[in-house]
Amino acid sequence: MTSASLATGSAAPLRQDATVIGLVGLAHASSHFGHLLLPPLFPVFITEFGLSYSELGLLMTAFFVVSGLGQAGAGFVVDRLGARVLLFMALGVFMLACVAASLATSYAGLLAVAALAGLGNATFHPVDFTILNQRVSAPRLGYAFSAHGLTGNLGWAAAPVFLAGVSALSNWRTAYLAAALMYLAVFSLLYAKRAQLKTEVVVHPAGAPAEHSMAFMKLPVVWWCFGFFLLSTMTLAVVQGFSVSLLKALHGVSFEAATLTLTAYMLCGALGMLVGGFVAARSLHSDRVVAICMGMGAALLGLCATGWLGATGTMVLLAVTGFAVGIGGPSRDMMIKRATPKGATGRVYGMVYSGLDVGFALSPMVFGVFMDRGWYSATLGGAALVLLLSVVAALGVGQRTVVAARRG
Repeated sequence: MTSASLATGSAAPLRQDATVIGLVGLAHASSHFGHLLLPPLFPVFITEFGLSYSELGLLMTAFFVVSGLGQAGAGFVVDRLGARVLLFMALGVFMLACVAASLATSYAGLLAVAALAGLGNATFHPVDFTILNQRVSAPRLGYAFSAHGLTGNLGWAAAPVFLAGVSALSNWRTAYLAAALMYLAVFSLLYAKRAQLKTEVVVHPAGAPAEHSMAFMKLPVVWWCFGFFLLSTMTLAVVQGFSVSLLKALHGVSFEAATLTLTAYMLCGALGMLVGGFVAARSLHSDRVVAICMGMGAALLGLCATGWLGATGTMVLLAVTGFAVGIGGPSRDMMIKRATPKGATGRVYGMVYSGLDVGFALSPMVFGVFMDRGWYSATLGGAALVLLLSVVAALGVGQRTVVAARRG
């Protein structure tokens, strides 16, 4: 069965859909692993290179500036050339970034690693969602988005454990070489199964007026989606980049325990994604599901900021926050799908998900200053406030999607 037939809603065999979902999920996990290529070893870099929190935050800003610019452009390339070739190129760039990290001897070297990893990350969302939307049967898309989000969280969860674990057994440079070998293994498997990842480009009939490739950018709903990703991701960037340091500063938690808490947040997020897949498959109001989940996450994170629950209570509550936010993940992706014009999947996902990169780029600059000034509780409180603002953006997406549907 072709991707064209799947786009019409006819069902493919479950095994075929499951294979595609699994392969795309593995690719997504590897991209999220790359998000955390540097942050788990920030304490090591402080000792090794004498860096400040602001300088560490700039590393993540560099990563996501490159990723965001590349992602917006990658969507156009995916629509024109297909997704598979960009996927393989991205994995190769991640391998190169890992090798460069193992050889870094200065802050400039770490900046180069951040830029390379950002370039590798740039293509994944337009690639992944183009493959899923074309090759997975429509009735199973909610579950596909759930698996996609779940595997991304597993990639985030694996990175701290993998890098810190190999560093403890050997050293941090060996950890990055081991990561390069992991990317090589992922590349080899996906290449062997490349037939399952083929996508079709949109072809306009001869003589038919082709819609301008930038026309989708005039749609208000696209920018509301962009705003939602920017805001919600700023909060996630605080958790990923600073939660280990925050727990140590606020509650005297050990590096190992704080790292395990970050992993627990990601694993709970993955569990939330699994539950959220069933919610997304049955809900007709994705925006409301997303708003409720983000609101709950903001409330829990705000409670963490108070410090009332002590070290153990804060660590547990932070992990539960991951579960609350994770439930909304598949509904978020369904919300974007419903807002996407036909034939513009790569472009819209590229532009909308570049909001994720902008959020990741801005957050370290803002909250890195908070951290340097010792405003640790304010850092968590600010992250909760930004997540609460994303609720407004999600409801705005839903309202404008309904209006666009009525006009159509």
